Amino acid sequence: MMRTVILSKQAERKLNTLLEYLEKEWSAKVKQDFILNLDACFEAIKTYPESFTRSDFVKGLHQCSVTKQNTIYYTFDESSIFVITLFDTRQNPKKLKKEITKRNLER
Repeated sequence: MMRTVILSKQAERKLNTLLEYLEKEWSAKVKQDFILNLDACFEAIKTYPESFTRSDFVKGLHQCSVTKQNTIYYTFDESSIFVITLFDTRQNPKKLKKEITKRNLER
């Protein structure tokens, strides 16, 4: 059975902001390339969710690099991949800890 990808409200908001930024500041092609990379990550995670690095922040949390600058953090169960956040790796890691709150881990 293939898992369903579910984005938290935070992940959805950050993804929309990033896509707007990429198109406005770079180009539609850069935005499209990012979307293709993200889709490839989601497909890989749906098939092999345990194969990606476990996060040091929270037990059961995994991370997958979409690009050099962006990483998604997720948890999973038998039927779903739950994306907690999309994080810009150039930011202070302390900000990531604030984004990965207990509230965001709940489904």
